[in-house]
Amino acid sequence: MDHRGGEAVRPKVAGGRAGEPFAPIADYGFLSDCETTALVAPSGNIEWMCLPKMDSPSVFGSILDRDAGYFRVGPAGVEVPAAQRYIPGTMVMETTWWVHGGWLVVTDALLMGPWHHEDERSHTHRRAPTDYDADHVLLRMVRCVNGQAQVRLDCMPVFDYGQTPARWEHAGVGYHEAVARGNGVSLRLTTDMNVGFEGSLATSRTLLKQGDARFVALSWSEHEPPATYEEAHERLVWTVHHWQHWLDRGRFPDHPWRSHLQRSALTLKGLTFAPSGAVAAAATTSLPETPGGERNWDYRYTWIRDSTMALWAFYTLGYDWEANDFFYFITDVAEAAEGKLQIMYGLDGREELPESTLDHLSGYDGARPVRIGNEAYVQNQHDVWGAIIGSVYMFVRKRDRLDDRLWKIVVKQVEDALDNWAQPDAGMWEVRGEPQHFTSSKVFCWVAADRGARLARIRGDHERARRWQEAADRIHADVLANALDDRGVFVAHYGATSLDASALLIPLLGFLPPDDKRVRETVLAIADELSEDDLVLRYRAAETDDGFDSEEGTFTICSFWLVSALVMIGEVERAKALCEKLLSYASPLQLYAEEIDPHTGRHLGNFPQAFTHLALINAVMQVIQAEERESEPPLA
Repeated sequence: MDHRGGEAVRPKVAGGRAGEPFAPIADYGFLSDCETTALVAPSGNIEWMCLPKMDSPSVFGSILDRDAGYFRVGPAGVEVPAAQRYIPGTMVMETTWWVHGGWLVVTDALLMGPWHHEDERSHTHRRAPTDYDADHVLLRMVRCVNGQAQVRLDCMPVFDYGQTPARWEHAGVGYHEAVARGNGVSLRLTTDMNVGFEGSLATSRTLLKQGDARFVALSWSEHEPPATYEEAHERLVWTVHHWQHWLDRGRFPDHPWRSHLQRSALTLKGLTFAPSGAVAAAATTSLPETPGGERNWDYRYTWIRDSTMALWAFYTLGYDWEANDFFYFITDVAEAAEGKLQIMYGLDGREELPESTLDHLSGYDGARPVRIGNEAYVQNQHDVWGAIIGSVYMFVRKRDRLDDRLWKIVVKQVEDALDNWAQPDAGMWEVRGEPQHFTSSKVFCWVAADRGARLARIRGDHERARRWQEAADRIHADVLANALDDRGVFVAHYGATSLDASALLIPLLGFLPPDDKRVRETVLAIADELSEDDLVLRYRAAETDDGFDSEEGTFTICSFWLVSALVMIGEVERAKALCEKLLSYASPLQLYAEEIDPHTGRHLGNFPQAFTHLALINAVMQVIQAEERESEPPLA
């Protein structure tokens, strides 16, 4: 079948054939070089990769349509691996295969290398250079560890979200190098196998015996890929050591859950776009929140709302450089917009993220439409001011300095919050129904005024400190007068009777102390009434005008918020039990999508999800610290 007029028919081959089942979202591996990312299916198939950066058009997109491009290295005729793992402390994956007569190991990495720009300046980096840089090479190495096995290489890029098939041609001498170009991207395939072409497919097959090894490198920049197996192995070792050294910079408690904290830290680093410091919400677009449904969004952008929690997580684990880079990205966009912040931006700081649908793609497991861009960037969401002021406050407390540049941003953001807090908005969940007076939006406006007043006192501006504190008190009183039901439980928005998981942020943000009866009743009500099999929904879809009729899974970030809130109100054993349950739902590689189906454990939504991993770090640290307090001997 060829539905893109005039293009050559693409062959249906192992790893990308039409009708092949889609792997469960949680079964994908995640690779990153902090500029682009890739998802590896259990079949050994690269099914998602965008170039040259993670929010660019896809080159391999078969996670959204089996004809949209893939790249497989693995045993011929065997799709199911024996095991997959990360080399400990890294973003380097190993997939082990059993075939009749032998065992193979495939190692995958997006290579890291030393800083490249010694003789010229980078045109993309806005943050201070480090000792390392993305190599712009996807390296795949295969070795036979026992017996013998036929190995197959299949590389079929389809540029521009599955619209332009590759046209390969040989380069260099012999059959070890090939190039393909499309949509402004130039791909170079370098290998010690013999490569031929079948239409838009670059392919090779070879027999490996015990001790034999091969490599294939896909590169897309002026930087040279490895030319031999020995060089490939050397650069792989460099990449492994880079990630292990990076992880070693962190502070992780000696606790059985430490591996979850470390994998979350690595995932957040992998979702960080190094040139700007921005943290992408997820690596993917349009992985469905409802199986086969229409809740399919593009999350390859950065949300200002994430900033406070991201800074807290990075600072808590000892990654001050990453926290500061994200903070400087936020101040960059705030200055560029002269203080008028959007809720989200492109990873390079661009403001316009127009949303469109890719109707030629069938979607993950038939979930349509497939969207790119995100129209939420034009929404009014009043949490943005509290998020940035909370971030500034955290940064200033860490650095003990509030300079003129930051102060100008603070003044603009606090004043915008005070000008708008009494108006309805779309809320933190970006609902596409009618604007409402969402409780969480009011609370974040209170954060803007409250933290702003504290910053004004640090600055010595006592008049603004007084005025902003008075405004914070007015917002606080308004929320208490309008956002509680007859039971004293915080509701989703003024005039509602329904619950919303964002109310769990009330103690986490310090709006009320955790021993306040209203906080306790709200946390327990959400735990008991807004949960399915202990996992927390954002809201009941039937009770909230979000613009859709379909249901959705439980939001994993909300479940981790509940863990943190339960610890804060003294329900430590319940918090520990829920945290254990949530950690048991992690993917085989300890990754999380946005949502979990509470009845099947199936992961739903974009993957891996930064916000989920941020909330995991917060929750796990809260539980560990509570355990440490419980184990302390009583004072004499």
